[in-house]
Amino acid sequence: MNSSIQNGFALMPRQRFNSLLMVVLVALLTSACASQNGTRTSRPDLSKKIVNYGEKVPRGGGHYKIGKPYQIANKWYRPREDKNYDRVGMASWYGDLFHGRKTANGEVFDMDAMTAAHPTLPLPTLVEVTNLANNRRVVVRVNDRGPYRHNRIIDLSRKAASVLGFKNRGTARVRVRYVGRAPLNGDDSLERRTLARLQGRLADHGRRMGIGRRIDMAKKDDMAKKEMTRDNDRSRTSKSFFSYGATGGFVLSGAD
Repeated sequence: MNSSIQNGFALMPRQRFNSLLMVVLVALLTSACASQNGTRTSRPDLSKKIVNYGEKVPRGGGHYKIGKPYQIANKWYRPREDKNYDRVGMASWYGDLFHGRKTANGEVFDMDAMTAAHPTLPLPTLVEVTNLANNRRVVVRVNDRGPYRHNRIIDLSRKAASVLGFKNRGTARVRVRYVGRAPLNGDDSLERRTLARLQGRLADHGRRMGIGRRIDMAKKDDMAKKEMTRDNDRSRTSKSFFSYGATGGFVLSGAD
């Protein structure tokens, strides 16, 4: 066997190792991005960042928009107003990478606001989103376009995903129902009222669970005390009425 073939065979394991190492590094970087940005990491029309994180994000300021049919990744999307829109599907969320950038209707994306992106509904629109895994329900303002992968039906802000309880997981099966057009001035009173009701319900549930746990612990403590009392009573009874006689048998004692 000539030297070039020998060298080729000798290098094969190292080449495979290097390739595997690159795959692992890419996976780690993707995971890091997903933990900050959500499950949407790119968008064809990524706009310039105009508000940095920590700065106040303006509300409203956009325009009403339906839009023409458009194509993304060989799939056509046909925006339209659908007052009967009521779908079940997968939701994802997006965050840091898009925070402070213009949305598809000219507003500014705030990952800490109750907003969302949808591929076809008019902008801005209010929709009700229910996480079917835990029955949490909120109203969000649709002011952007997306998502465009894995047949997802809505892309929520980081805040909305957190409230619905799937931020760490990344995706969730949800129901999305059309509520109506959102005010152009950015008024989010309906979203805040719905959020307050959900947070109140979760707080009540937490208090009930806490009270329930305290009651269970009190019952267990009471049962343990009663059992200890019975054991002590039995012990005193045995010591009061029986003693071990000198002849090797039990004799009655402590009684008239």
